Amino acid sequence: MASSGPEPTMNKSSSKSKVIKSIRSCSLSGMKVSKDKLRQKIRMPEYLRLAISDAIKAKNINAGKHHFDANKLADFSDDGGDNPPPVAPESPLVVFVNSKSGGRHGSDLLSKLPDLMGEEQVLDLQNIKPHEFVQYGLACLENFASLGDTCAKETRERLRIVVAGGDGTVGWVLGCLGELHKQGRDPVPPTAIIPLGTGNDLSRSFGWGGSFPFKWKTAIKRTLDRALHAPLGCLDSWELLISMPAGEELETPHALKKTEVVALDQDLDIDGELPEKVSCYQGVFYNYFSIGMDAQVAYGFHNLRNEKPYLAKGRIANKIIYSGYSAKQGWFFTPCMTDPSLRGLNNILRMHIKRLNSPTWELIPLPSSIRSIVALNLHSYASGRNPWGNLKPEYLEKKGFVEANSDDGLLEIFGFKQGWHASFVMVDLISAKHIAQAAAIRFEIRGGMWEEGFMQMDGEPWKQPMDTDYSTFVDIKRVPFQSIMIKGENTRS
Repeated sequence: MASSGPEPTMNKSSSKSKVIKSIRSCSLSGMKVSKDKLRQKIRMPEYLRLAISDAIKAKNINAGKHHFDANKLADFSDDGGDNPPPVAPESPLVVFVNSKSGGRHGSDLLSKLPDLMGEEQVLDLQNIKPHEFVQYGLACLENFASLGDTCAKETRERLRIVVAGGDGTVGWVLGCLGELHKQGRDPVPPTAIIPLGTGNDLSRSFGWGGSFPFKWKTAIKRTLDRALHAPLGCLDSWELLISMPAGEELETPHALKKTEVVALDQDLDIDGELPEKVSCYQGVFYNYFSIGMDAQVAYGFHNLRNEKPYLAKGRIANKIIYSGYSAKQGWFFTPCMTDPSLRGLNNILRMHIKRLNSPTWELIPLPSSIRSIVALNLHSYASGRNPWGNLKPEYLEKKGFVEANSDDGLLEIFGFKQGWHASFVMVDLISAKHIAQAAAIRFEIRGGMWEEGFMQMDGEPWKQPMDTDYSTFVDIKRVPFQSIMIKGENTRS
């Protein structure tokens, strides 16, 4: 009788191989997206694309009206002939691309995407700003809809937005879309993300991943297809108002603009007298706002990258440079003051908060060791870390905290002591210094021994001058409406 010893092993191996091939086959077929079918789903009719483009270029919603008129006069066959009337696509997309983000990937996307949807639906943020699209492009669609154009009306209602860029770019677009809420121009298009930045924390939080895929030509079709039907989520946004003594102008990021003088909340006592003249700056953030050493490092890194862009050609290069700059700026090795007792933010900063559903301001003492303070909205910070942590129910109850979410109307406030502490927090060896959860925050800053400070929101830093006689105030409150986000495939990255 022939031995049957090896046979089970061979059958097992063969069976295992078949299972693996089957899984791979299912995965690949599941991920494959037909270019023609995708184009049919997302591409607007030509007359709408051209009209939107003309309206944006001319900064006039009526600049594309001749395309509407020509379409109205066209001889369409309603009986299924060779020239059917235009219909709205299943899920029209407009993609904003920051061509300076992601090394070469931003420019690669600009050259690839028009083949899928037409160049008019792919907007280079170096040339067309998101507020121009909202003010003129969307308004052009709305104008056509008001004239009885069903195709334009359905296109406007079904529209979804994709942003290819970093957190700052995503926040910029979300802020401009938020103007639709204020103007009563519903619906506000939901937003998906193609991560091209360094940290990509907004992208991570909503399942779009932390980096752009290596095989991006295949991945981009899957990403756009996912953006068509994926479920939606909500995101709190936070308004930031700086009121400072008039004089020196701030060099601020694009998300922070000078505004008219806004009166401070009178329910809160102010330390000392207010200056006769003040300057006010206003902006919105979605992920975090911070004051202190981390913002100083970010400010130095951004300046270096702007002065020598050839040094930062991709995410890895950016992170290496950023780490080096952390050491150079004193986050790890060099004291920022000759006297160590003056390094803490408590020497220049007072913080009041309002707790959820409370009208009362509460003074929160700051630990003397804190050199950086962060108000965080998302679970993801600094390239996917969660310094607030996944806290146990007993600890939450003890501290009076609730579980953190991006749509709960609360900011998580924590501090870093110095670079080593921040580094250990980032690798989950220890936790950040938990300070509070707040529905509104008032920072009052007075210079003293410090001539300047550093702040940042959503990775966009600036240098903040400080006065020894008068305070600078930073007020943070939740925007009354939420941004609508499209959820990606990955819940964690």
